[in-house]
Amino acid sequence: MLEVGCGTGRNLRHLVDAVGENGRVYALDCCEQMLRTAGKLCQRSGWKNVTLLNQDAAQLELPGMVDGVLFSLSYSVMPDPRAAVETAWKYLRRGKSLVIVDGKLATGICGRLSRPCVTWLSKQTILGDPMRLPSGDLCRFDAKVEIEEFNFGTYYICKATKNALPSC
Repeated sequence: MLEVGCGTGRNLRHLVDAVGENGRVYALDCCEQMLRTAGKLCQRSGWKNVTLLNQDAAQLELPGMVDGVLFSLSYSVMPDPRAAVETAWKYLRRGKSLVIVDGKLATGICGRLSRPCVTWLSKQTILGDPMRLPSGDLCRFDAKVEIEEFNFGTYYICKATKNALPSC
């Protein structure tokens, strides 16, 4: 399992549980300080099967293939998310899924009214690009892509399964 943009390790407990003690979790982030915090969490929790990687997601290098990829609130803040998805996709085993969970602008009138303020705020902070959605990046692959929205359309889960029947 690979988490791209693991930050302080908030998802590691769930990923370690999912792979079991014989599985491996790769936790990637470009921020050393975030990885230090994630490393302390791994030590406290006794996780021996987590490998922390300080790398640029667009130039990811893993020792082998993985059974799943997760981008959790990281896709929209990456400088080159398309390259990051493409690189992670190369390491994903056939029949397995890449999942992106992130925020976006609300749909409907609320989204149209809030767009100028949210866009400005995003550019001034690290909130990323609320207009960037991964479906176009994922539809370039031989994949079945599914998207589900939550919280009035301000969050989504986008799942792409490798070498399934294309849905785009």
